[in-house]
Order: sequence, then C-alpha cells, then structure tokens
Amino acid sequence: MKVNREIRAPRVRVITNSGEQLGVLPIHEALMRAEQEGLDLVEISPSANPPVCKIMNYGKFRYDQTKREKESKKAQHQIKVKEIKVKPNIGLHDLETKKQHIREFLSKGNKVKVTCTFRGREMAHPEIGEKLVKKLCEDLEDVAISEAPSKMMGRMLMVVLAPGGVKKKKETPKGGEEKES
Repeated sequence: MKVNREIRAPRVRVITNSGEQLGVLPIHEALMRAEQEGLDLVEISPSANPPVCKIMNYGKFRYDQTKREKESKKAQHQIKVKEIKVKPNIGLHDLETKKQHIREFLSKGNKVKVTCTFRGREMAHPEIGEKLVKKLCEDLEDVAISEAPSKMMGRMLMVVLAPGGVKKKKETPKGGEEKES
C-alpha cells in the first residue's frame, strides 16, 4: 500500500477521512489537503483508473489492521495429528486408557493416528491387529470418523480418526419402558 510521496499517479480520486468524495485531483493538491489536515494520503485502490486514495491516519490504520489480523489468528484452531500406539496383544485396561486419551484428543478438535505395531512373530497373525483397530474404531464411533480404512505399512497397521461422529441412541424395548429384571 503506497502512502504520501510513494504514490506515482499524476491524478487521483480523493476520499476524505469522513468518507466524503472530493473528486479527481492532481497528486500535489491531494497531498497538500492531507498535510493541511495533519493526515496521510493512502492509496486504497491502485488498479482503478484514476487510483483511489483516502486521507487518513496511516499509523492508526496499520495498527487496527494488525490488531484485526491477530484476532482472526486467535479464532483459528490449528488441527494437530496426535498419535496413539498399540500392540496386538494389548491388555483390556491399557486399551481403555488409550481410548480415553483418544476421546480427549478428539474433543479438543485434533485428529488421532492409531498405529498398531507388530513385532516378531506377531506378523504371522495380522488379523488380530486388524480386529483390534476395527473394535477401537467401532467403540469411538460416537466421537470419531475414520478418514480412510486401516492400511498396513510394513510392520504397522494405521488408521486416522477425525473428530465428529454419530451419537448413539439408547435402545428401549418396544413397549417404550425399560424392563426391570
């Protein structure tokens, strides 16, 4: 954005600080008007014919602009990919702990990459790991969606879970009332 003497056009369309249009003026006259008001002449639309310039306080304008940019950056959430590693022979309690961590990451809006690593002879039965990852995805269906089906990469089985999912409804018997046993 060009300011004051940086503007090279011989004639410019001038707008005052209050928004009033002064019309097309020679550049030296527009600069003189800006100086009389103690403000700057700022080129707003350089591609227009003639270029559009506004008489304003450039320092305040830049300050407000950077402030708005910072606010918009604050509002944006950076999505991170967290990784949870499991083994095919993981214990039930350990698996429940991993599920809780996954739920926590997903609730914060992050994606989760679940990696099932096979060691040694575990490679002979990859279906155990596939079954584990599938069950994990099903258990987290209410808070996560699988971005793609799980895939094997060397000795690792991977799936990426993204936040979002379908809320499960509790099933009730046909009578509409829950039965006591």
